[in-house]
Amino acid sequence: MMQPNSGNRDNRRRRRTAVMSAAALLVMGGAMPVHSAGGDGAADSPKTATPIKRVIVVIGENRSFDHIYGTYVPRSGDSILNLLSEGIVQSDGSPGLNFASARQFTTSGQTSYFIGVRKKNNTAYTTLPAPTLGGAPNTQSTTAPPFPLEFLTSGLLALIEPSLKPIDLSLLTTGATGAAVTRGAPDIRIANYAALPNGPFQLTGSSLPYDSYTGDTVHEFYQMWQQSDCSIHHATEDNPTGCLNDLYPFVATTYLGPTADQGGGTSMAFYNMQDGDAPLLKQLADKYTISDNYHQPAQGGTGIQHIFLGTGDDIFWSDGDGNPAVPPSLQIANPNPQPGSNNQYIIDGRFSNCSDVFTPAPGVRPIVSYLDSLPYRPAPNCEAGRYYMLNNTRPGFLLNGAIDTVGITAGTSIPPSAVRTIGDALNDKSISWAYYGGAYNAAVNLFNGSTNFLDLVGQAYCDICNFASYASSIMGDSAQRTAHIKDAKDFFRAVSNSTLPAVSFVKPDGLIDGHPATSKLGLFEGAVRKILDTLDANPDPELKAQTALFITFDEGGGYYDSGFIQPLDFFGDGPRVPLVVVSPYSTGGRVVHSYTDHVSILKFIERNWHLAPLTGRSRDNLPNPHVHKDNPYVPVNAPAIGDLFDMFDFDRGDDDRKKKRD
Repeated sequence: MMQPNSGNRDNRRRRRTAVMSAAALLVMGGAMPVHSAGGDGAADSPKTATPIKRVIVVIGENRSFDHIYGTYVPRSGDSILNLLSEGIVQSDGSPGLNFASARQFTTSGQTSYFIGVRKKNNTAYTTLPAPTLGGAPNTQSTTAPPFPLEFLTSGLLALIEPSLKPIDLSLLTTGATGAAVTRGAPDIRIANYAALPNGPFQLTGSSLPYDSYTGDTVHEFYQMWQQSDCSIHHATEDNPTGCLNDLYPFVATTYLGPTADQGGGTSMAFYNMQDGDAPLLKQLADKYTISDNYHQPAQGGTGIQHIFLGTGDDIFWSDGDGNPAVPPSLQIANPNPQPGSNNQYIIDGRFSNCSDVFTPAPGVRPIVSYLDSLPYRPAPNCEAGRYYMLNNTRPGFLLNGAIDTVGITAGTSIPPSAVRTIGDALNDKSISWAYYGGAYNAAVNLFNGSTNFLDLVGQAYCDICNFASYASSIMGDSAQRTAHIKDAKDFFRAVSNSTLPAVSFVKPDGLIDGHPATSKLGLFEGAVRKILDTLDANPDPELKAQTALFITFDEGGGYYDSGFIQPLDFFGDGPRVPLVVVSPYSTGGRVVHSYTDHVSILKFIERNWHLAPLTGRSRDNLPNPHVHKDNPYVPVNAPAIGDLFDMFDFDRGDDDRKKKRD
């Protein structure tokens, strides 16, 4: 997600709901009704290519693969590429023999935007910049998590957050930093915070338990290209695209200047599964299948990732009828440094026209030139005259389907999009689907003027996470909106009633999505646990037998990752993020290495339900990767992304089911 203290952007969407004072809430006793939308129809009958009749995609927030799985050791004995296997860290979290391969650097003297720096112009940090508080809450509050314990004991939290099981609700009352401020200061809970060795460090410790709110760090489009430090001059046989991922703290400490809190060295933090961190995600990896080569589809923050998840493409500023137009000038990015600064952008805008390579917009030429230098010459995929959305921008539709003319005029909302979505493709074949957003019903009620205190949780609904909320064909049609955009409570009802649609996208609300500073990874695990337990509780054995649950994160959140990056076009790919596939056909604790990203989920849906690619330019047209036997991570037919079919063993699944019946 984008950071809240950049002047030309929206303050990050409100993730921590504002509710009434504790006294008023306790007097109410939690007796107010909770509104919810109607259920979905049963999954459809169209023939599928596999036994999978239902797909559920659950999306958390802002965690890279190494940030969570950096010390994971596969129970299956499969190989894995992470901090531990590469010798960057040891199992106790301390530096390993190859720790220097993850060193971070600073640079200076750049007079225009850059995405790659010659090694001779880089200087390694002696110690990391101190990780900062980065917006993490410092105390319990009646208006935002962590809430007072009275909210739990009164039963109020169960009403505020219906997407957690009772056993996990207490997580919304714990984990404050205890610091005097929420920003600007170093996070002194981190061991050796002021003198961390230059490389990845374990976030948790005796003063910072796993159940803690921790700081956020920068990760926008142009910033993340810089963090990746990609240059053909860095290329090697094992890393032919030359992305070194070694400018993370540099970007966090320079692009807004020395007084801004953009994370400092926070980006190099990782959780340690060897110490018990992320226990549910480890348990799922032990039992099911994960990928160690699954990527966010674009550089940058939340909005663009969800757009690619729904369209296989980016959206652009238009006249509302699909014709390209020009956004307000102050929203057009100019990432060239301000005079006298090292890396403070002139305009940290939301949009760029990346189509003109002869008189390119600021920031465009370094990326396009780099793409042109790669041996497989990926096309920028930027059509003439289109200003593509790069950083978080709200949909051009209000929650009732009306046009957000105020936001569009300001450039903080993008006009309705005509770019085809997976929802459109499923509609065309009469295949059921729904997007389930946490706190959506409450958000609608708030928009309609509700003063019910429980509806204030609607401020935690993420409109920029819902790809369908940008689409004229869905959000602009009341029947489509009602049929396909629903609340997370409707998801649990659909599972319990066996009315789950064929394709479900589930987005936890901002309290429990795992976003740094405003949520916790343990809260996202709690959200996943309720989904798993609700599926288990359904008495129909065919529900789970025919369902594939994809658990992933929208993007890496600016956290370091050591994996290979394959640029596909101007927009990305970006760093690795976790992906776990839970189904009867993905058991065994396997680790799959094929190169994939969020558009691979689209490819899976399309192949399974016999759908064509969304458009002629969408990434679902890319071939599945082929690799050399000595390097399973790098496609030799780049640009290429997989369709995730290799994360399943359908023959083995059939054998297991036969054994159970016998």
